[in-house]
Amino acid sequence: MDFVSPVLDVASRICNCVGGRADHLRRLPQKLNSLRAAMEKLNNVYKDVKERVEREENLEKKRTHVVGGWMERVEAMEKEVNELLDRCDIEIQKKCLGIYCSKNCRAIYKLAKMVPEKMDAVAGLQSEGSNFQEVAVPLPSPHVIERPLEEKPVVGLDSPFREVWRYLQDKQVGTIGIYGMGGVGKTTLLKKINNKFLQSSIKAFDIVIWVVVSRPTNLERVQEMILDRLDIPDDRWKGREEERKAQEIRRVLKTKKFVLLLDDIWEPLDLLRVGIPPLGDGNQSKIVFTTRSADVCGGMAAQRSIKVECLEEKEALSPFQAKVGEDTLNSHPDIQKLAEMVAKECKGLPLALIVIARAMASAKTPEEWERNLQKLRMHPKDVAGTENDLFPVLAFSYDSISDEATRSCFLYCSLFPEVYQIPSERLIQLWIEERFLDEYDNIQEARNQGGEIIQMLKRACLLEAAGTTPFLEREYLKMHDVIRDMALWLTCEKGKKKNKFVVKDGVGLIGAQEVEKWKDAQKISLWNETKIEELRKPPQFPNTQTLIGCRMMSTFPSGFFTNMSVIRVLDFSDNKTLELFPAKIGNLATLQYLNLSHTRIIRLPIELKNLKKLRLLILDGMHALRSLPNQMVSSLSSLQLFSLKILLTRCLVDEITLLEELEQLEHINDISIMLTNIQPIQRLFESHKLTRSTKWLNLVQCKGVNQVQLLSPSCIKELMQLRCHELEEVKIIHFEKQVVPSKFPNPQCCFNHLLSVQIYICNKLLNLNWLIHAPKLQSLRIAQSKITEKVIEDERSDGSEIESGLSVFSRLRSHFN
Repeated sequence: MDFVSPVLDVASRICNCVGGRADHLRRLPQKLNSLRAAMEKLNNVYKDVKERVEREENLEKKRTHVVGGWMERVEAMEKEVNELLDRCDIEIQKKCLGIYCSKNCRAIYKLAKMVPEKMDAVAGLQSEGSNFQEVAVPLPSPHVIERPLEEKPVVGLDSPFREVWRYLQDKQVGTIGIYGMGGVGKTTLLKKINNKFLQSSIKAFDIVIWVVVSRPTNLERVQEMILDRLDIPDDRWKGREEERKAQEIRRVLKTKKFVLLLDDIWEPLDLLRVGIPPLGDGNQSKIVFTTRSADVCGGMAAQRSIKVECLEEKEALSPFQAKVGEDTLNSHPDIQKLAEMVAKECKGLPLALIVIARAMASAKTPEEWERNLQKLRMHPKDVAGTENDLFPVLAFSYDSISDEATRSCFLYCSLFPEVYQIPSERLIQLWIEERFLDEYDNIQEARNQGGEIIQMLKRACLLEAAGTTPFLEREYLKMHDVIRDMALWLTCEKGKKKNKFVVKDGVGLIGAQEVEKWKDAQKISLWNETKIEELRKPPQFPNTQTLIGCRMMSTFPSGFFTNMSVIRVLDFSDNKTLELFPAKIGNLATLQYLNLSHTRIIRLPIELKNLKKLRLLILDGMHALRSLPNQMVSSLSSLQLFSLKILLTRCLVDEITLLEELEQLEHINDISIMLTNIQPIQRLFESHKLTRSTKWLNLVQCKGVNQVQLLSPSCIKELMQLRCHELEEVKIIHFEKQVVPSKFPNPQCCFNHLLSVQIYICNKLLNLNWLIHAPKLQSLRIAQSKITEKVIEDERSDGSEIESGLSVFSRLRSHFN
């Protein structure tokens, strides 16, 4: 028995061990499934975080270290879990005893004990990832930001560039002034200096700051550009007084060795008020500025002043020939010599060379060159350096415009302030209402012609591109300040009639005597901190057809709108201070265009019913608006365009009532509107007139809407579906027949005008087959929606084929998902 007891004891222990491990083995598959499910949830959180990070990085931000570290740990954890799962699967397959008994019982037992540990780790990572409030932070600004230059080498600036660069390296020189006449290349030179600091070998300064000052000098705007460049948090200066902003700028710049580049200064700028610390004291910082006046160099205490001269005759010929183009120069043997003579008349002014060369680019006969040369010689030959001498040269490009409509469109651009970015769509609409494009009966044809005029003016260097919006690629334009000055000079008949166009930009309070001088004004444009004092009697505006701008004017003087007998255009858009709408405007019987977009007007007066000639009413972004007078819209018997891009539920406007009023209008053909309920949506799509008139449509929080039926053909240009949680299907109806989505549309049955679509939080809308019927679609944005990866599925069950030679989305320029 002495031998038997130990043996039985060992056997009992082995059985207990085997039994315990067998229990682990029996539960192992369930644990592995739980681990797989936990890892899948973690992967979903990881994907969400990664998408957030990528969106932020596309906005020039960088992921936080915490988020970056978490993502690395998740990736490592996924690898470890996959290895563990693989090892467990292998061991289970080696079963020999029972269903889940492994030959290597001890090994699989150790693996089974690791599963709960991994599950705890996975759960911890999932919890951490689900609670990230911030995944990325703004990138620190680079020490210098590149400024775009012409692709071809800049001619004639090498000498002043070398001189400025030499002074930048001179410890005894702190402030450098660059001066010369408008259009001579001062800004180009300053850009070359800025970009020189991009070279990795040049690390002499901590930061290079670029500021466009322009006129009138706005010290607050200068401060804000510097504060933005220095990455000073908004809460330290936004809404603060001038001195507090100056303190913030001074606090940061005192610790840095900086270069401040100030472009287009028209009067001495008080740098101490801005917040720029005095140069010297061993900090070796630099200030370089450009101006048209040598007097400003003195007022700015420039230690070195460098004048940028016009090009020498031989230098001027090269850029002139490049702009004219070899095709034109070689079209006749005499043109080469004539080109030299025309270039000589430009007196070496780079901007004049460019403008006139573009005007001559299409002249391919000697006779055309000779006639234009004779016109050019009628102007003063000596360009001495003043704006008055520059205008006649620049006006040659204007004189080369053959039709009066294009000339009027060009001059109209001078109503906008310097450095202002003009939306091209708004500009064209204004041109139409000013009757510059009256020869076109169809408004779309007029818009197309407006677009062609813009392109022509850009090619002639009379307008410049100022950029586009990232989604809808809307174009913005700007006018060079010298060109704008020349245009204003022309509108006043070369200075003979001073107040034909009245343009005031940031001039402060305007007195009654000044307003009395506007009695001959045809167009009045008031911008940026321009206000009018209270008047003793109503002013006389017998010739005024246009009043635009009026930003920062919260009120108008009494009787200001009393005597505007021929007014056609009122544009108060973007006036953030305007809350009370002058009721007297309702008496302007000739008014045809009224734009109140992005004002803070709360109520519109009932008197607007009297505007029987009003053709366009634009109320976009009026988020403070609380109501529309009953029957006001339907009373506007001439209305053609109505735009109200705001949530109507906020302003207590009944959507169905508004649609019914719009339907009563005989001439309505352009509607932009947001709808939120199923009844008005059905009302819109049941009406052929409303459907064909709707150009912009936004469906927001549309409860109960699971299907949208679009009538074809349609004139909708932008269809934006936002937060339509229950929307499942979009159908196309043509003559009461549903269009088969898989068939490519014919010209009579499609959305020929649809250019952009945005789908946002439409989780039940799983495909966009209906977009096959939008052959001109340019922009498509899908955000936070469960649209299938294959956006268009060609359902060929009926044997139909997409017509060869036509491709879906062939014009798509931007797609966001």
